[in-house]
Amino acid sequence: VPPSTPICEVPSSAMTGTVVELSCKENEGSPPSTYQWYKNGVALLEKMGTGSARAANVTYTMNKKSGTLLFNTVTRNDTGEYFCEASNGIGLSQKCAAKRMQV
Repeated sequence: VPPSTPICEVPSSAMTGTVVELSCKENEGSPPSTYQWYKNGVALLEKMGTGSARAANVTYTMNKKSGTLLFNTVTRNDTGEYFCEASNGIGLSQKCAAKRMQV
């Protein structure tokens, strides 16, 4: 079953230095969908481990299985338009509408 349009939760504003979690979920896809987050139309990289993330100046952790995008300490650089895409290899992938987060 192809995925349905995911529901994205993106806060409209966040305070610098706080923890912010964006979530993305759809329930119809079978097999379960994986999720890819985009910022300003560019796919975010899935970074694992603090060492590589810090070196690349990445402030987030993206979980493609649960659809969460977690910022441990959000910065002004994280301001932008975010949306996510759900795909499971069947049918077309589905995107939610982009939402702006202002830090």
